[in-house]
Amino acid sequence: MWLKPEEVLLKNALKLWVTQKSSCYFILQRRRGHGEGGGRLTGRLVGALDAVLDSNARVAPFRILLQVPGSQVYSPIACGELLNGSDVYWAVATGATLEEINQHWDWLEQNLLHTLSVFDNKDDIASFVKGKVKALIAEETSSRLAEQEEEPEKFREALVKFEARFNFPEAEKLVTYYSCCCWKGRVPRQGWLYLSINHLSFYSFFLGKELKLVVPWVDIQKLERTSNVFLTDTIRITTQNKERDFSMFLNLDEVFKIMEQLADVTLRRLLDNEVFDLDPDLQEPSQITKRDLEARAQNEFFRAFFRLPRKEKLHAVVDCSLWTPFSRCHTVGRMFTSDSYICFASREDGCCNVVLPLREVVSIEKMEDTSLLPNPIIVSIRSKMAFQFIELKDRDSLVESLLGRLRKIHADHPVRYDTSTSEDMTSPVFHSTSMCSEHKFEDLEMVSSQNSEDSEREKSPLLRPEALVAVFQQSGGQSPDSRMSREQIKISLWNDHFVEYGRTVCMFRTEKIRKLVAMGIPESLRGRLWLLFSDAMTDLAAHPGYYGKLVEESLGKCCLVTGEIERDLHRSLPEHPAFQNETGIAALRRVLTAYAHRNPKIGYCQSMNILTSVLLLYAREEEAFWLLVAVCERMLPDYFNHRVIGAQVDQSVFEELIREHLPELAEHMNDLSALASISLSWFLTLFLSIMPLESAVNVVDCFFYDGIKAIFQLGLAVLEANAEDLCSSKDDGQALMVLSRFLDHIKNEESPGPTGGSHHAFFSDDQEPYPVTDIADLIRDSYEKFGDQSVEQIEHLRCKHRIRVLQGHEDTTKQNVLRVVIPEVSILPEDLEELYDLFKREHLLSCYWEPPCPLSPRHDPGRPYAEQYRIDGRQFARLFQLVSPWTCGAHTDILAERTFRLLDDNMDQLIEFRAFVSCLDIMYNGEMNEKIKLLYRLHIPPALTENDRDSQSPLKNPLLSTSRPLVFGKSNGDAIDYQKQLKQMIKDLAKEKDKAEKELPKMSQREFIQFCKTLYSMFHEDPEENNLYQAIATVTTLLLQIGEVGQRSSSSGSCSQECGEGLQASAPSPEQDSVFTDTRKTPQDSQAFPEEAEGDWTVSLEHILASLLTEQSLVNFFEKPLDIKPKLENAKINQYSLKTSEVSHQSQPELKLSNL
Repeated sequence: MWLKPEEVLLKNALKLWVTQKSSCYFILQRRRGHGEGGGRLTGRLVGALDAVLDSNARVAPFRILLQVPGSQVYSPIACGELLNGSDVYWAVATGATLEEINQHWDWLEQNLLHTLSVFDNKDDIASFVKGKVKALIAEETSSRLAEQEEEPEKFREALVKFEARFNFPEAEKLVTYYSCCCWKGRVPRQGWLYLSINHLSFYSFFLGKELKLVVPWVDIQKLERTSNVFLTDTIRITTQNKERDFSMFLNLDEVFKIMEQLADVTLRRLLDNEVFDLDPDLQEPSQITKRDLEARAQNEFFRAFFRLPRKEKLHAVVDCSLWTPFSRCHTVGRMFTSDSYICFASREDGCCNVVLPLREVVSIEKMEDTSLLPNPIIVSIRSKMAFQFIELKDRDSLVESLLGRLRKIHADHPVRYDTSTSEDMTSPVFHSTSMCSEHKFEDLEMVSSQNSEDSEREKSPLLRPEALVAVFQQSGGQSPDSRMSREQIKISLWNDHFVEYGRTVCMFRTEKIRKLVAMGIPESLRGRLWLLFSDAMTDLAAHPGYYGKLVEESLGKCCLVTGEIERDLHRSLPEHPAFQNETGIAALRRVLTAYAHRNPKIGYCQSMNILTSVLLLYAREEEAFWLLVAVCERMLPDYFNHRVIGAQVDQSVFEELIREHLPELAEHMNDLSALASISLSWFLTLFLSIMPLESAVNVVDCFFYDGIKAIFQLGLAVLEANAEDLCSSKDDGQALMVLSRFLDHIKNEESPGPTGGSHHAFFSDDQEPYPVTDIADLIRDSYEKFGDQSVEQIEHLRCKHRIRVLQGHEDTTKQNVLRVVIPEVSILPEDLEELYDLFKREHLLSCYWEPPCPLSPRHDPGRPYAEQYRIDGRQFARLFQLVSPWTCGAHTDILAERTFRLLDDNMDQLIEFRAFVSCLDIMYNGEMNEKIKLLYRLHIPPALTENDRDSQSPLKNPLLSTSRPLVFGKSNGDAIDYQKQLKQMIKDLAKEKDKAEKELPKMSQREFIQFCKTLYSMFHEDPEENNLYQAIATVTTLLLQIGEVGQRSSSSGSCSQECGEGLQASAPSPEQDSVFTDTRKTPQDSQAFPEEAEGDWTVSLEHILASLLTEQSLVNFFEKPLDIKPKLENAKINQYSLKTSEVSHQSQPELKLSNL
């Protein structure tokens, strides 16, 4: 590897290098200790120094120096440092192997050596060589991805070492590397940690001992920061079998974040592609860089914090200050700009957040730069409101990029302005009156006014034009006047807030609005504010007529989803009058069916009906649809799909929060999974299914404003309120009753509607009254006691627990597959587990380094357990070579191809684990007749085809023939006739044969030749090889004679009448076997059959089996016990090297997979 020339100082006393070869200008040297067979102390010390210290040329074992005669300066060109004659030299290139350094040496001799002699000036020689080397580096760097890193020279050096040490294919992209220490118990090993797209790798060479660890990201079950007896902060990686701790003095936070990102990306790409939706830049793993991962982490935080669409891509994050008119000052924070949004978050959490959809933006202008307002810009929106940002670095390029995206947004979605009041704004809060507040500073007037919204929407006569709660208003038990007065007070408070903070999606979001939400949103404003907080309003405005078209396309279509929807329609809020008649039911049907049509990946999941019915109560039908889109696709990602991964991840996060905030409860309930199973419905239905409706809608208010954080903190508040009863509960059932009774008695005294009835029937009427909890008090407690969780902390916990949840699903899949397979085979369960791991890893190895193939789909968690992992022919051939006992040298690949074709029943070019194991079970544990039957089937169609790789044998066309009689000489000279014995064996086998089993076709001579060839290959290198060859030769001759006799017998119909009469006279009785009756004919008798009338040469399975049973050595070979464990151990070691050698098409040192 060529290095950028730089001067390096070396002390002669160190004597670290040995000269291997030299010329008048160049010297090739070897690092002392490398390549020395004796393993001297000096070499070991140098190796230890190379492993611990950090220097540019410390580990590379070879280098080339530029030596200019008469000069005091030497330049190491291909990795080097000068040992004698000078104190200064230039490091130019490195060589990890002798072959690599010799390539550099040959290039120098061929391209530079003859040119340097024409220079008179020694400085010109040095300048010329360094210029050439720099050009080589530039060319090499442009062809590799190292130029994307911050320090391309060091990265290129690390990349070469990574490839040389671990023998990965080039497709295994190195992302970054760090110097670190790996702990084995209390013993640290200093070395290098390499993080690539599919693996975590560690290398250490210390005091002559080399250590390599390779851990696939997909095998990691837990990734966490912990401590040991020596260090307070380490990174612990847990796999199925082991734990490893890694520590470093610097960059621990950075390393852990990158590990989390790589593990998350890889696991979701390989194990959760059902909902995997990465940024386009990360869809191709080989293009992932450290910078990409950092950008992805920031992008995910941005989308989660502002609850924006998953396709939204973050472009820039800029420190700035925003004028906040309610506080009459500039608030320090950060501006986030993306495809369709400008967002602001204050540095102080919760102080002020702003979301500005570019669709609402009218103009973006630069203001005059002054000392009071440095680098200001003004963003004006449609509702006659403006936002002033100052202290923006690189303001010009920022404004230019924003204007470009703004023009694109307005071109794609033209905005139509309407000065009239929208029909939707029925509340007085949203009227276009003089409700405005003016805030002046210098020349700028900030106006907060109404939201002038698009009023021209296509409306289908089928769709509900108003919220259901306005039509089906229930009368409460309290005095209507008292309840409505409370509602009017809330509306007045919100009015005041809108005047000061804005009333559109672009409003200032502060702690004050959170307090108003916690009190409960007035029913007349609830639907509109849900739209604003979730930003569903932007989707609604950007897609006029979209919902109506979906309804028209989806109604009347029958499928599995529509059947599920119909079953659940009447279970959705059955106590509410809106869903006791066809009006509400029809609206619910249309919304659910339209969404299933829009997003077939989700379709319809239980609990969506409950959520949608509540949305329809407070929003128009089209608005309810877009609210459902926001919840399912943004606010509760991955909740509503086949495996509800998102809900399970949040349950796991909730368990950790319980341990952190309620340690006494966690200590009492050793298994928190019971609580998680109870709380799953809290998250899936946002407490709507387990709490009275008038109380649960307040929870939904908080959810739309604060996201999933509101559900976490409310869940903790519920558990804390019942901690004493839960700790005294004797079992899970009692704990469930405690929580259900508490949630059922949560009331909303300020609701204008009636007090809801009980959702549960756990208790009889004669029980004493249970104390009532007010929902406003419970929500207030949740914010005060558990509201300190930030979005960043929750997203970090989600990333951490997603690994555990996905691996839990993998364990479940594995256990279900093994549960089905174990009763069917004789392989031990522990060996079956290892076989499953090998089978799965073979599938994943192809996903690592090969482009996606339509015939080899990736892991599909939607399929039945046994079919989730399947392998194709190439993958099967590698596994067959590793674990099959029938290894036949060069013939192994051909036998593997035939086995794959035999197992591929449906001919989709894929087989599953069950078929693979059933075949291996016969090879290892089957009776002799089962093994012979399998071999027989491998040499007839469909396993053997006309296009078989070995079908072009010279024996294919001409038929073999022999005139040898069916009498064989034994070693003692006695002659034994096997005909009677063989005939009896065949009869016995025929009686035992299963009547229902389809009879196998007979084997042609071409197929028989291939069968014999396989047997000969199987006997190679067996201890009894000579005896087996002699035995199989005897059996082959016997079977050839049997086939010839059967061939003549089948051609008897074309003989003359005399021949026919002769045959009839000598015909056996029906009980006799015709083939062996015919074999009693002498060779002279057989000559009576004309050659041109001969039929097809065939032998049957019974013939072959009976013949093989005549030779004890063959019987011993097929009946000897076989142990699969050595094969499994060897396969675990060599599976990676076999795959990498195939990918790289070259023979390289073997890579051993650490069994972490």
